[in-house]
Amino acid sequence: MSFPEHRPRRLRRTPAVRRLARETHLVPSQLVLPMFVREGITQPSPIGSMPGIVQHSLDSLRRAVAEAAEERIGGVMLFGVPETRDAVGSGADDPNGILNLATEAVVAEVGDALVVQTDLCLDEFTDHGHCGVLQADGSVDNDATLERYTAMGLAQARAGSAMLGLSGMMDGQVGAVREALDAEGFTDTLILAYSAKYAGAFYGPFREAVDSQLKGDRRSYQLDPGNGREGVREALLDVEEGADVVMVKPALPYLDVLADVKASVDVPVWAYQVSGEYAMVEAAAAHGWIDRRGAIMESLLGIRRAGADAILTYWALEAARWLRAEL
Repeated sequence: MSFPEHRPRRLRRTPAVRRLARETHLVPSQLVLPMFVREGITQPSPIGSMPGIVQHSLDSLRRAVAEAAEERIGGVMLFGVPETRDAVGSGADDPNGILNLATEAVVAEVGDALVVQTDLCLDEFTDHGHCGVLQADGSVDNDATLERYTAMGLAQARAGSAMLGLSGMMDGQVGAVREALDAEGFTDTLILAYSAKYAGAFYGPFREAVDSQLKGDRRSYQLDPGNGREGVREALLDVEEGADVVMVKPALPYLDVLADVKASVDVPVWAYQVSGEYAMVEAAAAHGWIDRRGAIMESLLGIRRAGADAILTYWALEAARWLRAEL
């Protein structure tokens, strides 16, 4: 009887050995919590398709970010849900708009304990739900939209946002916003470019979360799910224009793109574990079909293993608690 020459199982024999041999590590500071704040409410409003996630009031948002700071996660990403919308998203750069007021409140609450980040896109603020200004034929006007993005970026920087999350997928958006920020003296304000943002099927619950008014789709500006090289090209262009961090979104369906982007750029690479990814796990776990905690942590490790330096995830607080309990 012959015996195996190699015995890799030795590195898996006990929990202590497995911990020591683990190649990919996850810590709370690598997690960013997306948060929704809605104008005109006084109590948190549950989001039906995202169990456990709410639209916050300003007061509940303050309490929630204080908790996030205590859990020592990396940061929060704020999304605003206004009461009124118009064709150009006027509320986006209004100093008294819900997102800018929320940013001021969060910065006052937690200071530099968290990296306070803000979504820079018009879709939550437009009455048509697209990420930009529309032309007469209904298509998005790229260059007119850049003017709105620069105004929105300056408003967010004035409100105290440390990092602007440019998620609209307009050509030249990073360069335009970077130039405007620098001209106004906001040279330290970071830009997170949603470089490889795909027009996929995993955003449905998010649209409930922001009360999206979208009719149609965003395929003329978000990436085609079949294109991997294009995601890398977009990331390289954004770095050239001044992005401090680049993003791949969604995460799990695009781990190959995430790995390719990581190998191609010299800035941090993040990934967004989107609402549909969250909802699928929660729904399956609610039926008893999967181990909820195991699925959550395995999915986060998979995203890290593919190359993400940080992950936007709705499980940020829960995962942070679990990780600390394991220490």
